[in-house]
Amino acid sequence: MSAPAAPSVLFVCVHNAGRSQAAAAFLTHLSGGKVRVRSAGSAPADAVNPAVVEAMKEAGIDISAQIPKVLTVEAVQASDVVITMGCGDVCPSFPGKRYLDWKLDDPAGQGVEAVRPIRDEIERRIRGLLAELGIEVPA
Repeated sequence: MSAPAAPSVLFVCVHNAGRSQAAAAFLTHLSGGKVRVRSAGSAPADAVNPAVVEAMKEAGIDISAQIPKVLTVEAVQASDVVITMGCGDVCPSFPGKRYLDWKLDDPAGQGVEAVRPIRDEIERRIRGLLAELGIEVPA
């Protein structure tokens, strides 16, 4: 009997430069490869927010090489769980997908001091998501 396929999670925000990048990085890091992770934006920025890069570096995760990606229908279709972060009606919706909307402050234009609590809330939610998916997380 084969092992069940790894769940797939897509994080979506407008610019794919802050919240969705941090969430994808935490999920990748904490799941130890047990979850397929994607992130995208409905109107991707040119680069990841430097304050988010710095805040994640403080948490021991380097996202400096990440590049914002455009949201595609294929990415949504290939995901079991789609977590939106303020993209509103532009996020495509498909029957049979699990959708969560995480209302989080937008780190755009904020310094690293303002980004830290957003980062910490994202990590808390990622740990909760992993528990829901039945994936153990190291303390």
